[in-house]
Amino acid sequence: MSKFDSFQRFVFEDLGIRGELVRLDASWHAVLERHPYPPVVQSQLGQALVAVVLLSATIKFKGSLILQAQSRGPLHTLVAQATHQRTIRGLAHWRGEVAGETLPDIYGPGHLVLTVRNEDAEPYQGIVALEGSDLGEAIQTYFSRSEQLATRLWLAADEQRAAGLLIQELPGKQREVDDWARVQYLADTVTEAELLNLPGQELLYRLFNEEKVRLFDSEPISFRCGCSRERIESVLHTLGHREIESILEHEDSVEVDCEFCNRHYHFDRVDIGGLFTNEIRLSPPVTRQ
Repeated sequence: MSKFDSFQRFVFEDLGIRGELVRLDASWHAVLERHPYPPVVQSQLGQALVAVVLLSATIKFKGSLILQAQSRGPLHTLVAQATHQRTIRGLAHWRGEVAGETLPDIYGPGHLVLTVRNEDAEPYQGIVALEGSDLGEAIQTYFSRSEQLATRLWLAADEQRAAGLLIQELPGKQREVDDWARVQYLADTVTEAELLNLPGQELLYRLFNEEKVRLFDSEPISFRCGCSRERIESVLHTLGHREIESILEHEDSVEVDCEFCNRHYHFDRVDIGGLFTNEIRLSPPVTRQ
């Protein structure tokens, strides 16, 4: 089997239904190498990363799409981000032991937030309750309430790979109810093992061999963190010189860690002085009489 990450679109000819396949290999390993996650948390994060890639391809944007799950349960924070360039990153925070298989067991009460950050435009955000039997079902609820597009997702992740399948009605296209029901029924026969292990073309043939399906060329996906020293400097500058100086009253330097990639940034007093050069005012010289 190939070890490459990939995204593939497909369409059911004449049915007004489209689909997408995502498979994360190297990019998934890159996420796991940076943080040790318990099995249940690992599975949820992998599914979220797959989901955010699938969702990012259903909208037109230039920027990033962020999927966040926030709750009061064991897995209280989950963040997955995909960009229009097919790059991903993600992280999770939890407390205590995370067990169970259903959303109430894993997250407890919470909500799901989808944020689109488009260049040269105000961010768009949609929020729904974190409800359903799994993460895919919670996202489907968002689409049914917010986008009003019939959408289904199947997500799977283990320590080696994360993968997913999406089908969705085409906006503005007429379709028969029986067609949608049939395609859903066929897609529902997919197993986690098939999602994780079968190549795209083989998987589609296994599910939809009696349908007329056109599969498009594969697109690459990669892990990439958006942090940089320049971005961190911008954040420090936003905090303001007085706030940073209050930190330096107790510390010899300012230390910043990126949670997504574990990169460490160190700013000593000279660095901070250079950052706020234009804001530093020298006292007037003392003139002796």
